[in-house]
Amino acid sequence: MNIASDRPSALAGIIGNCPAMQEVYRTTERVARSSATVLLLGETGTGKELIARAIHELSPRRSGPYIRVNCGALSESLLESELFGHVKGAFTSAFENRTGRFEAAHGGTLFLDEINSMGFPLQVKLLRVLQEHEFERVGDTKTITVDTRIVAATNRELLEEVEEERFREDLYYRLNVLPIFLPPLRDRTEDLPELIEYFIDKYAAENDCAPLKLTKDALEVMTTYTWPGNVRELENYVERAVVMADGPDFSVDLLPPHVRGLSPIRLGISKSRNVETICEELINFGMAEQSGDETDLYQQIVSMVEKQLISQTLKVCHGVQTKTATRLGINRNTLHKKIEEYGLADDAT
Repeated sequence: MNIASDRPSALAGIIGNCPAMQEVYRTTERVARSSATVLLLGETGTGKELIARAIHELSPRRSGPYIRVNCGALSESLLESELFGHVKGAFTSAFENRTGRFEAAHGGTLFLDEINSMGFPLQVKLLRVLQEHEFERVGDTKTITVDTRIVAATNRELLEEVEEERFREDLYYRLNVLPIFLPPLRDRTEDLPELIEYFIDKYAAENDCAPLKLTKDALEVMTTYTWPGNVRELENYVERAVVMADGPDFSVDLLPPHVRGLSPIRLGISKSRNVETICEELINFGMAEQSGDETDLYQQIVSMVEKQLISQTLKVCHGVQTKTATRLGINRNTLHKKIEEYGLADDAT
């Protein structure tokens, strides 16, 4: 029996039937019937946007607009204008009135991705919309009332952001009315065969070629990999395999070296992953490299962690080296040398 076919069409296209995902489907169906705010929790690449759209499609608002805004992709000033709109002359480049996304989503759903990226001033305005359903455009005094449902998503632990005074506590509780947690791929490896087959068929069709046959060895390797990039990372590797394959099989050699354990693993360190998980991955890497000198192995592991830490901090600080050096507690010249040493120039500004 195809379990996916028994789900509503809005959910049927989401792959995975493990117990954790079944709970996601049940919760999604329940919360979709209301107009309450939903908070989607989970690491990058776990499918939060798919669930957000499913909530809209399953809701009484399905005939209304569905609009997505990535809060982490815009500067604070641009994001304010994007969300609330502006009037002509509000700032230098405001040559005409502009409708914001809250207005555009009236009667429908507004999906706010990476909500943790929003600064305090905008958090105050968002809180008001959630509480009062009203706001003013940038540069205007006229109050606009809207009926827009909010679905927010974050790949960070918002309570930790609250404790670090980067996120308002009152906004957190206003957003966290109906939380849905999307499990990382490493916690639902039983879904891997179905996911892999789905992406094989998808990219075989797009490239006008016969679908590859997944080998047992390749599946075993992919099952033991920790997938820091989750389903999005899996999809990328399957697409590459389909394009690069010379024969009919999806064999181990079509996978990247780090997935096969032939090069250092990429540690997707984030606050949603605990120290025990990271240490376990480092230990596994060390065991795979036992043939090397212990001193060299120690240095390799230290370098792996240092590189990842610098890379992640640069991204958090939007590439600003002075801010990154301050957060890391090191000299800016030292940081510059490390950026060159680890080839992180693309992450820095």
